[in-house]
Amino acid sequence: MRGLNLDHLRIFLDVIELGSFSAAADRHGLTQPAVSLQVRQLERRYGLRLAERVGKRVTATAAGMDLLTHIRAIDAAVEQAERSMQAHSAQVVGRVRLGTGATACTYLLPPLLADLRRRFPALEIVASTGNTADVLRDIEANTLDIGLVTLPASGRMFQVTPVLEDEFVAIFPAADEVPAAITPHALAERAVVLFEPGARTRELVDSWFEAAGVRARPAMELGSTEAMKELVAAGLGCAILPALALPKQRASTLQVRSLTPRLSRALAVVLRSDKPLHRGLVQLHTALLALRQGQG
Repeated sequence: MRGLNLDHLRIFLDVIELGSFSAAADRHGLTQPAVSLQVRQLERRYGLRLAERVGKRVTATAAGMDLLTHIRAIDAAVEQAERSMQAHSAQVVGRVRLGTGATACTYLLPPLLADLRRRFPALEIVASTGNTADVLRDIEANTLDIGLVTLPASGRMFQVTPVLEDEFVAIFPAADEVPAAITPHALAERAVVLFEPGARTRELVDSWFEAAGVRARPAMELGSTEAMKELVAAGLGCAILPALALPKQRASTLQVRSLTPRLSRALAVVLRSDKPLHRGLVQLHTALLALRQGQG
């Protein structure tokens, strides 16, 4: 394609289809010598005779006929490209890569993503889960477009907007005798199911214990909130979870209690401050920021 002029191809096609240099010149608003020159330039490029006059009509040589097949395919591809670019300018289309934590992806985002899918069926949102550090690294590398992560999210290149406060709660088996106050000292005497090390939520819980001068006794360390709930329901200990992971209290299998002192985490929307916002990314960004309204 280097140095190839698409206008020359289109003019050659019209010369053959109309059978005349002058007719092609009239269609393009050019002079006949200008059209003849453009066809000759194509012939010089390929070192081949592409057109010949038979009687009063200009026809294609064998090489010209072969070129016409490619020109029609090129025309179709260019037209498809034009339609695609028009769709991008007029509609919400494309692909957006979202990174977030497993809890938010499981319990918070499905209704939001379903609403975007309903309103913008041509918009593809690809969600992946990871710890805050993983998501920030991928946003920095531009392998993710946007993230919803647990604060803090440090880095001068990031635009960080807090949107949601999520309280931590303790859960116990339904049959357990629960302390009147769920303090670090009270839980330090029990087998506790905790998030796996490295997770930001685990760091927050560890800090809650350490601020009281005690350490938890992890009975198990897991990365799945659902697994943690099932283990507690089976009587294998208690657990500390974000309240977001308990949209419905399972009164028959779990007891849910607030912590003393209160513990919470802040979720924030993060993207690179220099990230261009195309229409699809704008819609997802707007929907995530609207989570602030849900906290009223």
